[in-house]
Amino acid sequence: MVRIIALANQKGGVGKTTTTINLGTALAATGEKVLIVDLDPQGNASTGVGIDRGAREVSTYDVIVGDSDVAGATVRTKVPGLSIIPSTLDLLGVEQAIAAHKDRAFRLRHALRGDVSRPIDIGYDYVLIDCPPSLNLLTINALAASDAILVPLQCEFFALEGLSQLLQTVEHVRDTLNPELMVHGIVMTMYDRRNSLASQVVNDVRANMGTVVYNTIIPRNVRVSEAPSFGKPALLYDVNCAGSRAYIDLASEVIRREKQYRRAAA
Repeated sequence: MVRIIALANQKGGVGKTTTTINLGTALAATGEKVLIVDLDPQGNASTGVGIDRGAREVSTYDVIVGDSDVAGATVRTKVPGLSIIPSTLDLLGVEQAIAAHKDRAFRLRHALRGDVSRPIDIGYDYVLIDCPPSLNLLTINALAASDAILVPLQCEFFALEGLSQLLQTVEHVRDTLNPELMVHGIVMTMYDRRNSLASQVVNDVRANMGTVVYNTIIPRNVRVSEAPSFGKPALLYDVNCAGSRAYIDLASEVIRREKQYRRAAA
């Protein structure tokens, strides 16, 4: 039973794509079959797993407009068990391309799940959707398609302010498009233990959001920052660095929560 998780935050530079890549790699390392859907026109997730721009003949744009199915757009990465549907700049025009369609908010959901009369099995355990850093139609498609949202949140002063806006969007999507959507968790990123403000932000977010915040905190780490320039997830670039170890811990938390959710739903 596939679990679709959207990684979203309307702010850029919070570690969303880095989290998508490395969480996907860590999940695949446990034996899960993982598909990343690169829904950001910048295509950084695709680059980060080694998919050259010239090799992206079919993309998420083609899936959303209906020119390709998931299987036809999927590319295997160098990580066993991890595949990706890459992104191209064509995504910048997707809103105009589907604006006249009544199901414009459900295009990705139909591609990944089918519909009520004709459900489909795409053959993955997890689908991680790397959303663009804005609350646009692409992000709405991701939230409408997903079981849950995972929010990377940078340890900075305005973190809670941006989180509030995102959670309001989640509520709106739940009320209008996807009543099953839940918040899987919030992961604090770019943590610098030398900075007292970072610790205060973590404490404030935990005080406001409680157990929805993961125990794992992703530290600032040079090796994690270097990895995309080599077209590798950090776990392949340097599995022993602090950032890689943190993403392995995050994957363990995600799996534990999934087990809890499934037991509760049974």
